[in-house]
Amino acid sequence: MATVEFEGKVYEVDEQGFLSHPEQWDENFARGLAPLVGILSGLTSEHWCIISFIRNACAETGRCPMVHEIGRDCGMKLADLKKLFPSGYLRGACKLAGLTYLEEEVHSSWLPTQRMTKVTTALAERVYRVNIWGFLIVPSEWDEEYAVFRAREMKMPELTQKHWSIIRFLREQFQKTGAVPTVHQTCEAFKIEIEELGELFPDGYNRGAVKIAGLRVR
Repeated sequence: MATVEFEGKVYEVDEQGFLSHPEQWDENFARGLAPLVGILSGLTSEHWCIISFIRNACAETGRCPMVHEIGRDCGMKLADLKKLFPSGYLRGACKLAGLTYLEEEVHSSWLPTQRMTKVTTALAERVYRVNIWGFLIVPSEWDEEYAVFRAREMKMPELTQKHWSIIRFLREQFQKTGAVPTVHQTCEAFKIEIEELGELFPDGYNRGAVKIAGLRVR
């Protein structure tokens, strides 16, 4: 593990210079690293505004904000960001903030009140095997965090308990019968119409609900 030292404090970093332990971060780390990412004249209030936004957003949501969110919420254009962080958003702003998308956690509000799986491996170390269409190959590798990340990729709002009830139903029925319930069976089980199911899973039943549940029809 590599290290860098600023003002007498040692920080562990990975091979690309990202902070290995985000909890080690402090403002001294950002100031010391700034010249190494092309910021030679010191961090300005604009730099700190972006760095603070990244860290606060990650603390609130469990994920690093996307670059377009920075532009929207901080009133920054691409040219502004490029001037402030010449090495780029991830390799500049996020690096100084001590975070990357690899440190994302799943915010508790997205998770069900009662878990279906027991997780013992850190999120960054988990491996999920999927096919070319993004479906989980081995259903037993599924966990709730996998479901959350699939839902995020689909640009869904946070998963509610209604989503989790359907996900639980799909997985339990699959475990009992070895087959994924049909869309009709699912709607009948929850006494909802196709339209309501579509509102819950905008990508559709198979490409939305079934995929998020870690299953596939064929």
